[in-house]
Amino acid sequence: MEAVSGRATFHSSALSDYGLLGDTRTAALVSADGSLDWLCAPTFDGEPVFGALLGGPEAGAFRAGPALPARRLVRQYRPHTATLETIWATDGGTLSLTEAMVAEVSGRLLPTTLLIRKLAAEGAPVDAVIDFDPRLGEHHLRPRIRSGQHLICEWGALAMSLGCSGGFTLEPGTTTAITVTPGRPVVLVLALAYAEPLICVAPETAWELVEADENRWREWASGISRDIPFREPVLRSLLTLKLLTYAPSGAPVAAPTTSLPEDPGGVRNWDYRFAWPRDASIGIGAFLGTGKDSEALNFLNWLLHASRLQRPRLPALLTLTGGHVPRERTLRNWPGYLGSAPVRVGNGASHQHQLDGYGWVLDAAWNLVQQGHRLNSETWRAIRGFADLVARRWHEPDAGIWEIRADAAHHVHSKVMGWLALDRALRIARTHPVSVRRRRRWDSARNDIAAEIRTKGFDPARNTYTRTYGSGDLDSALLILPVTGFEAADSARLLGTVDAVWAELSAGYPFLYRYPPGQDGLPGAEGAFLPCSFWLAQALARTGKTAEAAELLEALLNIANPLGLFSEEVDPATGALLGNYPQALTHAALVQAALALRDAAAEELTAGGCAVGSLGQDNIHEF
Repeated sequence: MEAVSGRATFHSSALSDYGLLGDTRTAALVSADGSLDWLCAPTFDGEPVFGALLGGPEAGAFRAGPALPARRLVRQYRPHTATLETIWATDGGTLSLTEAMVAEVSGRLLPTTLLIRKLAAEGAPVDAVIDFDPRLGEHHLRPRIRSGQHLICEWGALAMSLGCSGGFTLEPGTTTAITVTPGRPVVLVLALAYAEPLICVAPETAWELVEADENRWREWASGISRDIPFREPVLRSLLTLKLLTYAPSGAPVAAPTTSLPEDPGGVRNWDYRFAWPRDASIGIGAFLGTGKDSEALNFLNWLLHASRLQRPRLPALLTLTGGHVPRERTLRNWPGYLGSAPVRVGNGASHQHQLDGYGWVLDAAWNLVQQGHRLNSETWRAIRGFADLVARRWHEPDAGIWEIRADAAHHVHSKVMGWLALDRALRIARTHPVSVRRRRRWDSARNDIAAEIRTKGFDPARNTYTRTYGSGDLDSALLILPVTGFEAADSARLLGTVDAVWAELSAGYPFLYRYPPGQDGLPGAEGAFLPCSFWLAQALARTGKTAEAAELLEALLNIANPLGLFSEEVDPATGALLGNYPQALTHAALVQAALALRDAAAEELTAGGCAVGSLGQDNIHEF
């Protein structure tokens, strides 16, 4: 072994080159050359201990890979697991890096984040390097070091240990050159704990934990419905959504990253390491439709618990533990990904009024009731409170689903979701107790909203609903109309809206913009918004255009990176992934589109299908 001073210059990889590792508390992004460039501790929204992705070399990275440039042969997840495998061809042999974060041992969530990486050679010895350089937070704080059987790095209450098999000695901030011999893999074990004792696992036995973790993931994946079109991409999306769920609370994080740009080199950089009730509700539908009821229930339980202190107001977003999102600020001297500054932490949208969130949440509750889950008294009380607020405040303008940082407006999508909230509350009320007076108030408000949308939010000349009242602009969020029941599936208004959005907001097949480019008050441009394209596929399936929906969905699946991961946006000219990554909303929308295709096929087989009937008491239970 040879220790070499200094470090190689850091170069940002394309987002599509990054793989996701996770333990359902935090997540790591690893580039195709084996460099771990992003990991926050102790949770998704903590401070980065490896932050080179946004902060450059001074923010720290952890690389394990070939010493010299090598041709990559394979990069894949092991089937139906969260274990990432990369194989390179070198002179005379191959080098593989297999890595995973272990979430549970014997069914219990570990108190320590545990990352295990294994370098193995085949054919001939291979020269490799290990570059371990942890920092902490905004000021790139170097740790206090203690050496022993495991290298210990400490920043106050946050502690990290690194163990390495083979007797190698690693020093933070130095590049260590090693030779990996066939039959003698080198195993690295990184442990992270905050205000908890570190669990230091011996590298010689650590791989057993990865194998047990793989078995757990395979067992989980085996329970996913087998009648879903494009099942493998759907399964990878569901597994990604599971990795992006904060297990201690059940909160779904929108993305494990902050400030990955929508416009490289620009200022459209936002912190997505929080939980949006809207995204949680879409995730509920994705899990319910694929047979994963427990995940759906966990999401709703988190949502209702997290919002309890602000009821009946539903916050636009919350921390992973249900707290207020920190005020938005920028990190000084962080260059950002591809020079995209500022790098932001916190999110200013947390104080916005977003009417659409109520519709998503109550629709999720209704989906659970449809599946046979009875709402307990506390849950039903919260749902009633949300419906009451919508009935009182639906007249007000809001920030809309896209969180425009300008004056509030009367967004048609928001009004439709307000209608949906009251419609779903009334449906739930068929089997849950509610006063006649309250039911009449909801029904009256629902009818008033519908009448106003149809008069103020519709452009008869173009036969389409619009982005805002009186506006000529369109909004891709209107593509969710077919799943709301606001219009019949064969309604001329509905079909006209889907066609108009597809035509006028197209960014080139198969992509869509959220709204007309340049209409959000921010400098620069953004890419095509991937969830909207999946919503289009869902809308086509829901309106009888199943062949077009399947073709579109297949085209979209080809946009994923080789690991099946999606970002928030894509550059329609180059196909480059943009925005925070991987993006939970995109993966949930993918699942929903596949489910719509499945349902459409089932309806065709039954000559139009059948409506959801009343639930028998035998399959109702409380949560």
